[in-house]
Amino acid sequence: MTAAGGQAVTLLVIAKEPVPGRVKTRLTPPFTPAQAADLATAAIADTLLAVEALRRSPAGASVRPLLVLDGSAGPWLPTRIDTVPQATGPFDARLAAAFDLVRGPALLIGMDTPQVTPRLLADACSALADADAVLGLAADGGWWALGLRRPAGRLLRGVATSRPDTGARQRERLERAGLRVASLPVLRDVDTAADAQEITRLMPNNRFATALRAARCDGGASDRSARSGGTGSHQSGPSGEADSARRARTEPTPRAVTTLVPRTVRR
Repeated sequence: MTAAGGQAVTLLVIAKEPVPGRVKTRLTPPFTPAQAADLATAAIADTLLAVEALRRSPAGASVRPLLVLDGSAGPWLPTRIDTVPQATGPFDARLAAAFDLVRGPALLIGMDTPQVTPRLLADACSALADADAVLGLAADGGWWALGLRRPAGRLLRGVATSRPDTGARQRERLERAGLRVASLPVLRDVDTAADAQEITRLMPNNRFATALRAARCDGGASDRSARSGGTGSHQSGPSGEADSARRARTEPTPRAVTTLVPRTVRR
């Protein structure tokens, strides 16, 4: 996948090490911390498998995936992927630092949208050939994807996250910088049990849907609880909550993980 000038696109996936009690906390209750961690693990697996499917396709031959991880890599990763540690500080600063790692076009996504597809990612990367930026809003007012033809962390620093107007504020920041912004489809983040149920309705056969059914069988949320949703403040698309470890009996076979020292990635 190439953008303007024939440059390859770096596909940044920002995530958190899946640890019960640290990920998908808005799913508890009705789910237990361990069940929420299972759901988070499945979400990151679906996300990374979509990224890997794109990379292996003719359309994604020039895509370079890079996992920007808060925590340590482990057997919960479903596929080999280059990994760098997240920066410290507020989430807007961590997002900005991820873009500052690379040169050339970059697309950043979180792992809160396990319904993402290789085709959707390919279209987002391709849009950078004609636009300076691409932005995919989340249904809750945040955003799930942001692409920049010329990455610059200053375009994200200071944009408040976890607000119902985060996406609008981010678009305003891009447009004030004089960038032409292309819109991606609106997706729904996994923040609450209601979100989880809706995404499973859309994608009934992915790993996330399987994990949700398993959680219910283990005494997790009922259909009624899932419809009622959760409480708490808004979290933007790439909310920094990545995905957690699956239960030992369902963990994938460990794969090799390449951990890189933080540096500027040159093409």
